[in-house]
Amino acid sequence: MAQVTVIGIDPGSIHCGYGVLHSDDNRLRLVCTGRISPPAKKPLPERLKFIFEKLKDIIAETHPDEMAIEKVFNAKNFISALHLGHARGVAMLCASLSGLTVSEYSALEIKKAVSGYGKADKNQVLQMVKAILNITEDLPFDSSDALAVAICHINSIRFKRI
Repeated sequence: MAQVTVIGIDPGSIHCGYGVLHSDDNRLRLVCTGRISPPAKKPLPERLKFIFEKLKDIIAETHPDEMAIEKVFNAKNFISALHLGHARGVAMLCASLSGLTVSEYSALEIKKAVSGYGKADKNQVLQMVKAILNITEDLPFDSSDALAVAICHINSIRFKRI
């Protein structure tokens, strides 16, 4: 497999997780991970701008080749789903403006790619991400979910090339 650097995104308007992985000949290396947390009391447009600017900086610093993002799922309520859609749109726009292709994966696909079980809970995904990437420190769920999206995408690339 050729080298590829992927930024995975777990979108959210309060916490937007990101994780950048580099893959080279079936070896994964963690470049960086974290979460973008705009001030929760700010209006949505200001939070989206904050996410856009931080994500733009992360992309400029890490130079990923592609972005992978989680598809919209059934949110708690209509407003949550709408805000999630806005955060996804901002991330996708940022990727597009940076020249990155964007691939989308469902939660089921991501969980299956990381844990082998499409209905794994967040803690199972977290533990598998830490094991796959040999991470010993604690990770917030937003970060581990974003890394899981990146792992899913890299696995997808591998399978397509076979």
